[in-house]
Amino acid sequence: MYSLMRSVLFNLPTEASHSVAMRSLDLAHGLGASGLLGGARSGRSQAVTVMGIEFPNALGLAAGLDKNADHIDGLAALGFGFIEIGTVTPRPQPGNPQPRLFRLPQQQAIINRMGFNNKGIDHALDKIQRSAFKGVLGINIGKNFDTPVEQAADDYLIGLRKAWPHASYVVVNLSSPNTPGLRTLQYGEELRRLLALLKQEQLALAQADGRHVPLVIKIAPDLNADETGLIAEALLEFRIDGVTATNTTLSRDGVEDNPLHTEAGGLSGAPLRQVSTQVVARLASALDGQIPIIGVGGIASLDHASEKLAAGASLVQIYSGFIYQGPPLVREIVEGLSNGATR
Repeated sequence: MYSLMRSVLFNLPTEASHSVAMRSLDLAHGLGASGLLGGARSGRSQAVTVMGIEFPNALGLAAGLDKNADHIDGLAALGFGFIEIGTVTPRPQPGNPQPRLFRLPQQQAIINRMGFNNKGIDHALDKIQRSAFKGVLGINIGKNFDTPVEQAADDYLIGLRKAWPHASYVVVNLSSPNTPGLRTLQYGEELRRLLALLKQEQLALAQADGRHVPLVIKIAPDLNADETGLIAEALLEFRIDGVTATNTTLSRDGVEDNPLHTEAGGLSGAPLRQVSTQVVARLASALDGQIPIIGVGGIASLDHASEKLAAGASLVQIYSGFIYQGPPLVREIVEGLSNGATR
């Protein structure tokens, strides 16, 4: 059924097709017909405990698909073990001018330069409170585009404080290529200063609230081995709870023959798979099991998910693969892992 829907959706402008798809998902959920879309079947799931949280299964939806938490219930009904919303910023912002999202079907890839377009964290929290979802929810936070990089910590602290009562875990997005200067926060003293402030705030919130909310850092794939090692050292030093590897890439390897390869933005999908898996493996070696890894990038099958897990990830997420394959991909991975695929 999804293949038929996709043929219709892919004839629409990219952002319009996304809106139609999400509304259709909400409608199917409201009618109790989510099962017709081909998601994972109830009861066919293997739980896993990571960061002190019990996840119904190891497959999550990556941030970016439901930026504003408008579609949590419909997405959760497909069988994901966890949903991650965002990236959300302290204030609403429109993002970059359109067009800013491009499909490359031959390469099973997507290029985006969305620029953290979102309705602001307050809108997302209102939608979360109105949803019926009681499962594992990640909230992915970022800085506003007009906040100077040297003041980025202020935005992240606002996001952490606001997300805290509603999140199962909070992801600090330092790796989008579409917010000027953002990726510089992954390096050296900038990273250490930010992690110190975030950890201090996390401890203060936990003491006041009596509840620990894990803090996860999302990093880029465009890092060499030395840079990945330095990030791992900083994560260990400040006792960060988890790391997501990876965000989109600035590389155009694998899509050079597509006329859209010259479009600015981050590339996701199949061409990213091996690069992101390499980063997962490097992190796993450097972290030595002390900090869990969420593996994301180019997962479009059970074998791809198993590859990330074998490289050292504890959890995996999908985004571009879900765009191209839809709910049947959720079923394939969730039920495959429950049947003993490599973990």
